[in-house]
Amino acid sequence: MVPFCLRWLQALIPVKLGQRQLGLDRFYILLDFVRSKLMTKEQEGVSVNIWKQREIFVINAIIGHHLSNKEFSVCLDLIQHLLGPDSSNPILLSKLGYIQMQTGDLESAKSSFNRVEALMKEGKSDELLSEIEFKNLVNRNKAMVYMVGKDYVSAVRELEECIERDPMDVVAINNKALCLMYLRDLPDSIKVLENALERVPTVALNETVVVNLCSMYELAYVNHSDIKRTLSSWIARVAPDDFDSSCTRI
Repeated sequence: MVPFCLRWLQALIPVKLGQRQLGLDRFYILLDFVRSKLMTKEQEGVSVNIWKQREIFVINAIIGHHLSNKEFSVCLDLIQHLLGPDSSNPILLSKLGYIQMQTGDLESAKSSFNRVEALMKEGKSDELLSEIEFKNLVNRNKAMVYMVGKDYVSAVRELEECIERDPMDVVAINNKALCLMYLRDLPDSIKVLENALERVPTVALNETVVVNLCSMYELAYVNHSDIKRTLSSWIARVAPDDFDSSCTRI
């Protein structure tokens, strides 16, 4: 029996090497394998929890690849299959809301986010989230709705609640910085990301944060190339080997 992690790597490595279609094909093959195992385990009457988690894991990866290419209808089909009619998975419901936002269906997105908030109030999380993580998820969802409506002040308020609960909530930190940028407060938006990178580099150092920070440098400073070189030198010292340093756009 080939371990699941090796099957996962077989699908992931082509994606990392720029062979998107090959990697995506392998992820779908892996999904078929996981679903066949699910059916077998159900027929045998044994626990299927681990294989259900693996199905969610693989589908989330596939959704990520389709999202990056704006293939929203495929993403919706996949996630709605996972959710089913009575799902109490707040993470998947939130992801559904984000995808609905991408398609411009704001009302459906709000409905999905409201279901997440209702689950929090009922104390239902499928044991996937701690209390703080659940509350932060709800606040981040609300912030996304405010951001789409260009109410950045309200979005910042929601995100600050997240950061107060969990100073390492990088999604909230990144989105707060973006909101401040949209409010034309570039110095503070830069400070938010720089402080996060300095305080929790192992958590905050990802390509999205660095791309956003470099974009802010380009907007704020004439000598942004020198500042980005300094950032790039720091990244070279602290980042893992697989970090894509080209995101600094030097």
